[in-house]
Amino acid sequence: MGAAILWGVVAASPLFVGAVLALLRTWPPRWLGIVLGFGAGALMASIAFELWEEGLHLAGPIPLVIGVAAGALAYFAADRILDARAAKSKDGGAGAPLALGALLDGIPEQLVLGIGLASGEPVSIALVVAIIVSNLPESIGSAADLLKGGMAKSRVLLLWAGIAVICALATVAGFALASATGDAFRAGASGFAAGALLVMLVDSMVPDAQEKAKQLTGLATVLGFALAAGLSLAS
Repeated sequence: MGAAILWGVVAASPLFVGAVLALLRTWPPRWLGIVLGFGAGALMASIAFELWEEGLHLAGPIPLVIGVAAGALAYFAADRILDARAAKSKDGGAGAPLALGALLDGIPEQLVLGIGLASGEPVSIALVVAIIVSNLPESIGSAADLLKGGMAKSRVLLLWAGIAVICALATVAGFALASATGDAFRAGASGFAAGALLVMLVDSMVPDAQEKAKQLTGLATVLGFALAAGLSLAS
């Protein structure tokens, strides 16, 4: 259990650190777009080389595809609710959907991490770095947009602290539930995270990066993909 708590905190902490970095300085829109593009590329690599590949290996395509559909629908429905709330307030912009994506990705991803730890699987340092590479830009971009949208600094910090804590607890929950779950559950959880991320990337993160960084978005995305893919394969 101690290992689950430790690795849960390590994997989730970049979410809060990114929010702190967004508060420490004002990020020019172009740089923020580059960070978002880099993070989008890293998330694409995470989907392809960790979530999708791992799900197929564990239980084949059926639980994985069911999880992808469920994750996509969950993000779509929750994002529509956020849009309705944003229409009535000044908080939000692209930051709220990115935070939602981090939550819907982080919970199942860290559940799987906890289950793997309970099964005796070693944690690769390269994999941990890959998680940091994808989570840090996501939280920087979201927190910066939330601040620009008028959300108070204290609320931004509390939001991302809450997301980080929930994701860390998901690792502990996965460790505790390991004996009651099988490979099909792990594959479905990986698919859920992948589905939520794919909708978030297409609807929010990539368009926001393109708006801010213009022609540099594609280059930043490829660099993020290449780094995260290399780290994933090294693990």
